[in-house]
Amino acid sequence: MVSGTLFLCRKNSWPPEEYISRTTLQLFDFDSSAPPAQAWRRRLNSHANILKEFSITFMEAIRMVRLGIRLWSYIRKEAAYGRKAPIDPFTRESCKPSASQGVPLGGMGSGSISRGFRGDFRQWQIVPGICEPSPVMENQFSIFISRDGGNKKIASVLAPGQHERLGKAGDQGISSWGWNLNGQHSTYHALFPRAWTIYDGEPDPELKISCRQISPFIPHNYGDSSLPTAVFVYTLVNTGRERAKVSLLFTWANSIGGISHFSGDHVNEPFIGKDGVSGVLLHHKTARGNPPVTFAIAACESQNVSVTVLPSFGLSEGSRITAKDMWGGMVEDGQFDRANFGTGPSIPSSPGETVCAAVSASTWVEAHGKCTVAFALAWSSPKVKFLKGSSYHRRYTKFYGTSERAAVDLVHDALTNYKRWEEEIENWQSPILNDERLPEWYKFTLFNELYFLVAGGTVWIESPLSTPNMRNDHHQLVEVENADVKVTETEADCRQDSIKNDDVGRFLYLEGVEYIMWCTYDVHFYASFALLELFPKIELNIQRDFAKAVLSEDVRKVKFLAEGKCGIRKVRGAVPHDLGTHDPWNELNAYNIHDSSKWKDLNPKFVLQVYRDFAATRDMSFGVDVWPAVRAAMEYMEQFDRDDDGLIENDGFPDQTYDTWTVHGVSAYCGCLWLAALQAAAAMAVEIGDSSFAERCKSKFLKAKPSFEKKLWNGSYFNYDSGSSSNSKSIQADQLAGQWYTASSGLPSLFDGFKIRNALQKIYDFNVMKVKGGRMGAVNGMHPSGKVDESCMQSREIWSGITYAVAATMILTGMEEEAFKTAEGIFIAGWSEDGYGYWFQTPEGWTIDGHFRSLMYMRPLAIWGMQHALSLSLPKAIPEGPKINIKDGIHISPGRFRSSHNETGIRKIATKAKCFQNSVFRCSC
Repeated sequence: MVSGTLFLCRKNSWPPEEYISRTTLQLFDFDSSAPPAQAWRRRLNSHANILKEFSITFMEAIRMVRLGIRLWSYIRKEAAYGRKAPIDPFTRESCKPSASQGVPLGGMGSGSISRGFRGDFRQWQIVPGICEPSPVMENQFSIFISRDGGNKKIASVLAPGQHERLGKAGDQGISSWGWNLNGQHSTYHALFPRAWTIYDGEPDPELKISCRQISPFIPHNYGDSSLPTAVFVYTLVNTGRERAKVSLLFTWANSIGGISHFSGDHVNEPFIGKDGVSGVLLHHKTARGNPPVTFAIAACESQNVSVTVLPSFGLSEGSRITAKDMWGGMVEDGQFDRANFGTGPSIPSSPGETVCAAVSASTWVEAHGKCTVAFALAWSSPKVKFLKGSSYHRRYTKFYGTSERAAVDLVHDALTNYKRWEEEIENWQSPILNDERLPEWYKFTLFNELYFLVAGGTVWIESPLSTPNMRNDHHQLVEVENADVKVTETEADCRQDSIKNDDVGRFLYLEGVEYIMWCTYDVHFYASFALLELFPKIELNIQRDFAKAVLSEDVRKVKFLAEGKCGIRKVRGAVPHDLGTHDPWNELNAYNIHDSSKWKDLNPKFVLQVYRDFAATRDMSFGVDVWPAVRAAMEYMEQFDRDDDGLIENDGFPDQTYDTWTVHGVSAYCGCLWLAALQAAAAMAVEIGDSSFAERCKSKFLKAKPSFEKKLWNGSYFNYDSGSSSNSKSIQADQLAGQWYTASSGLPSLFDGFKIRNALQKIYDFNVMKVKGGRMGAVNGMHPSGKVDESCMQSREIWSGITYAVAATMILTGMEEEAFKTAEGIFIAGWSEDGYGYWFQTPEGWTIDGHFRSLMYMRPLAIWGMQHALSLSLPKAIPEGPKINIKDGIHISPGRFRSSHNETGIRKIATKAKCFQNSVFRCSC
């Protein structure tokens, strides 16, 4: 139980008064225009440092040379077919990674655009699996202020002028604009899914400006949270003695970043919508045959606010109206000609030409008065098309249809609903923000790490299922016939059942923007706590997708690059590494470094996640739906128990999520996961009614546990593995991953409290505190001598998600102080002002000298595992799951679960489930 005063002395608070004058805060203390006390903050004039990428050592390069050659060949082969390999360490982006990120825009799964803390729009991910990191500098908010009868004028872009790629002064493009903002008195405040930018007297000393950015990310709201739109609400406070005419300008390029910026045939079109919402549509014809995108930029006209538009302007002298002309007109008049609304669609742009649009909202702000102006941005790209042919409609089309012109309705609804969105967001966040036991850094880091559910390349489709397209494809590594892909009759029945029951579509998110694989399962194991807490129906559907995959087989040949050997793509009974890259759901296992069917952590992780979700949601229909896959996954693992001691053994290669870290014999990581899976499978088997399998798992557990402790427990922690290599006695930070899930699911501890606390204390003392005094997180491997394990690239890295998982395990063990000190290292290194600049792009990991690997990665969502652990210590926070007492027998509280149909008999539910008619209930139903 978390004490009431434990963390009061550990607050790492950034009070807004240190960034904004108290007077300005009081002026904005209405209508949510003031930033919350608990927010991540930056001054706009903060320097965006270039981040340092990792490099391998000479010895690592020698060991990996064969893999490197095969990977290089594979990447070139994929590129010849117009595809990007899921892992490509050789290609560097044109835009160097920098400490410049901010809260992304929009809901989940409809493409995303990030917005840097200094106001630039970047990280374009409209096309699935493609991230264009460079900012499109034409996309800006600007302000024009006129006082004293028009004699005193101020005009400025509302972003500091030290951006790259602005070109030379004097041209016809955006260099001609007023880049006058210094940023010294302007600050950015982030609390995902909202952000505030406060201009405290600049560019006009007598005008205070607040811009708050709002996106519809609302837990348990499966409609609004899918919308590709965002709102920017400007609050203007005039502290001067005379009224001021203020015009705010929103400019937008017809671009999704990358090569299609200049591909041509782009068209802009003004519109006047309902309820005073007016703006411009930008119809974008994407490159390489990708589905088109239509942007809408708009503002809301009212009695006090006048909206005008300039449908089209260019950046070169050949343009009818140039960016310089547009700016000069705004400086002079503060608005555009209202006749522009009747001009109709523009002439399609020529290849190499940039075409932009602008929306102006003008108002008078009385002396000592206040005014609000709201803009909205939306992007409508209704069709998702993957490179190998499968197409789907995005989730939001369920509510807005499949026309690109839905962007008009999206901006209208955003401008009319954003206050409701904010109320729902505040109701969700307030209990955590107001919890005085928690340190300030934890509160805003917890919410801000959720950025990945928008900016992690997420795809959310409406169609529950698509017919697999397994045709011959000369672009594939191996040509195959349809007959090579086998789906069992049971799985086909389960698919039909899912069609009936699905009501939230299907969801994908990337392992990372550099590792382009959908729903990578060994990493989802850590990240999934966020979905379970906030969007449990999505989490259950992802589990259903993997349950179907377990029961399927795909015998197409794949070359595994680490060993250079061939094997089949998907083995029945094995949990896939991922749901694919270029044809997700239909072509599994894009990962081809190792043969993941021989990995030892995937199947136990599947069983553990399924049981945790089953226990937390009390959804019996879900349990019935996935049980055949759970049993198959457990039975598949029996082949890896080669000495009949109940334990699985690793095979002397990196056969788990640490895929460069070799394991021999029994390992702390995989072995602990296996023990936990045996316990979870037994508990679930009892609830499902498969008593014989429950006894089978119980028997294995009773046999395996003493063997595990005998082989690995050394008196203070569990050795890395039972082999005899130089790192076999290393202290692995993640050695209690199975115990984490056991405790998170309400099951009895795997080991006695002495062993658990001792192991965690050892990890804290060595992996955490011996690395720069605990200011970097937990290093993956540490020798008992106190020296970092440098046997491979991953053993010497600090993984942000693993650190959060270790902290969650500490919380569940009653070691709250050590837990928050451990996790604070990730905040200090990644999110603090003195850190490396990883905010809103938290990488998989970094080295002790601050070199990152794989920015914008899924696993840091594991911080929600800490929140899950905290909620377990509070009454009625998380439904208590079914429990199994392995030693004394199986005891389940009666009436624990209820089916979705309010039936109390498990046999009745099983009878109705088609996918069970020929399985475990064959005799008893």
